[in-house]
Amino acid sequence: MIRDYFDIRDDNGIYPDEEGMEFATQREAEVGSESLAGLARDLATLDDRPDLSVEVRTVVGRVFQAALIFDRSETKR
Repeated sequence: MIRDYFDIRDDNGIYPDEEGMEFATQREAEVGSESLAGLARDLATLDDRPDLSVEVRTVVGRVFQAALIFDRSETKR
């Protein structure tokens, strides 16, 4: 098992994951990062939605990063 840590980064800084989660494969950790969809739903109601990323790391270093970027342009109709 590999312990992966899911750090959250936004405009204000980085919020490190102190506990992490254990996964058998890197693919399982990648699926775990899909919780960004849940964050997007939670942030959708805010007027000022911050861009953010989840940086997945092990004790060795960063494995990958997934970003959630809100397009602030006017919606064309």
